Amino acid sequence: MHELVSVDFVGGTTAVCDAVLRLRGEALALELGRVARELLASPEGRFVLDAAPVEPGGCGAPVLRHAVVAGTEQLGYYEVSGLPVYCDHEQRQLAALAHLTASLMQMHTLAQRSTHAYAQMEAQLAHQSQILDQIHESVLTMDQMGYITSWNRGAEQLFGYSALEAIGRNILFLYADEEEGFHDVFAEQGGRMMEVRRRKKSGEVFWASLSLSPLRDLAERPIGLIAYLTDITERKQAEEQLHHLAYYDELTDLPNRTLFARLVDQALIVAQRNEGSGCVLFVDLNRFKRINDTLGRRIGDELLCQVAQRFRDTLRDEDVVARLSGDEFAIGLFDMRQHFEATTVAQKLQAALDAPFMIAGHDLRVGASIGISVFPQNGNDAETLIGLADIAMERAKQADANPDRSVAFYSQDMNQGMQERMRIESGLRHALGNGELILYYQPKFEIASGRIVGAEALVRWVHPQRGLIPPVEFIPLAETTGLIVQVGEWVLEQACAQAAIWQRAGLSPFRLAVNVSAREFTQSLPSRVADTLRRYRLDASWLELEITESTLMHDFERVTGIMDRITALGVALSLDDFGTGYSSLSYLKRFPIHTLKIDRSFTTGIPADFSDCAIAGTIISMARQLRLRVIAEGVETVEQLEFLREAGCDEVQGYLYAKPLPAYEFERSLRENWLVIG
Repeated sequence: MHELVSVDFVGGTTAVCDAVLRLRGEALALELGRVARELLASPEGRFVLDAAPVEPGGCGAPVLRHAVVAGTEQLGYYEVSGLPVYCDHEQRQLAALAHLTASLMQMHTLAQRSTHAYAQMEAQLAHQSQILDQIHESVLTMDQMGYITSWNRGAEQLFGYSALEAIGRNILFLYADEEEGFHDVFAEQGGRMMEVRRRKKSGEVFWASLSLSPLRDLAERPIGLIAYLTDITERKQAEEQLHHLAYYDELTDLPNRTLFARLVDQALIVAQRNEGSGCVLFVDLNRFKRINDTLGRRIGDELLCQVAQRFRDTLRDEDVVARLSGDEFAIGLFDMRQHFEATTVAQKLQAALDAPFMIAGHDLRVGASIGISVFPQNGNDAETLIGLADIAMERAKQADANPDRSVAFYSQDMNQGMQERMRIESGLRHALGNGELILYYQPKFEIASGRIVGAEALVRWVHPQRGLIPPVEFIPLAETTGLIVQVGEWVLEQACAQAAIWQRAGLSPFRLAVNVSAREFTQSLPSRVADTLRRYRLDASWLELEITESTLMHDFERVTGIMDRITALGVALSLDDFGTGYSSLSYLKRFPIHTLKIDRSFTTGIPADFSDCAIAGTIISMARQLRLRVIAEGVETVEQLEFLREAGCDEVQGYLYAKPLPAYEFERSLRENWLVIG
């Protein structure tokens, strides 16, 4: 009997579950009443919705009632009757049925509410998605690592990528600037507005206004970013055009006076911080007004454009050139070792105008008068320097018989120095073509044997009026003007010619050292050396090239290649002025150097100066490690010689042994096997 009741209760449970899930209202009440009647085998039974059970009264037939309650909510009650008596078992069954019904009805209600809420949420999300897709602005979201999590239709239209292509990728794939990155600070703070460059699927780069806001979860914790982007390319182009009109000359596309003044002021701040100097050049074209008045403005405008281009081609990238007005230009120079270098630039600008301008069939020629003001001597701001350079230009135009070559500093003492410098430069150019340069030879002595083992070829300038001009006066000038290349070519030619004479005379070969400047150390140098040796039929064992440390500091691979080609000819290489520049052992061991030369600035203080002794000793020790010979220059005392001998130096040159000598005196010294002092 117990098994039968259990089976009936299980069947009733199934029926209740099915009724609660499928039915509502009166139909549900009827079905639950039927289940109660069958479960309790009672003739009568019913389920009353949303009502409290009525307490039985009087002495009538027995009635079983049980409320269906979920928490504090009254859902209805069961009522069965019709049997003479109801025992405890039937009461427990009815109570169990009521409890089951309450649980099922409560669960179903919650499920209905959740379904309804989910449906509402879906509808709301769909509504929001429609709104996002309809707005013109592109909206996307990303997580804290920058990976895209949503992508609206505006973003599709702006970038050209569909949501399927974009979602899941890192935002960096849209960036146009490689140096730009995704910063965590955005994810933490948000609200960042900026103008950025982005790249479309087509590859087109555009400007966008970007606003970032934090994306948070229900607990208000940041989980990503919301990005709003709008294409502002047209606005940026308009701004750039306005900026260009405001700061650039419309005709020549050079900076105008306003921008020039700003750039100069910025450069002056840097120069002041670095304790540097700077110059402003004021350039006024000669004969332009006559050309413009005679041939018309169109020809004049084209002439100004071509002049501007020649100036651009002449100047370095870091120099600033501007058109101030009419036929007036200005140049700012701020990377200079001394202000006299501005004279060289001025002469280059004037030389750039020498070739005629061919415009509309006209052969036109213009020149330029140039005034120079110097920072900080003449002024500390752009407008002051421009004004003073203008005054200097007027002085230059009035004072010089040839205005196309007139250059003047604002300061009178600078003018005097510049004029002297220009005289030397002009004279040096003349000397190169008129036999005023000669070579002297300073012997190199081997310390151990006391014999002459080589010589250094040194250029001297014999001026027709001033006599012998020391190298210190014209070699630095030759370096800054570029004349050092022509001087170097002349020295190599003359040294090889003299060595060939000694070779034919039967003298034993020795190394004749020729200085090579950094300007000469180009790819053409090895072939030039080979050609010179071939023309004079000179054995390569006679020649040694001395290069400075500064030459090694630029483009290691290029320099090494040039050196390898030179040594392949059999020509030796020595490193001049060692210790004053690079002095890197790790690089030095990779260069095909034969000899290190200790600079005279270190031998001067030997043996009294501890630092000079330490440096000289270190250089000699370093050379020993690298199996290089060492020569010290500027040796003038026996004490210096003794220190160098004990330190292990191989060779010396200096006034202790001999001063630089003309070729015939040097040859006589060789033949007499000059005795060593000390």
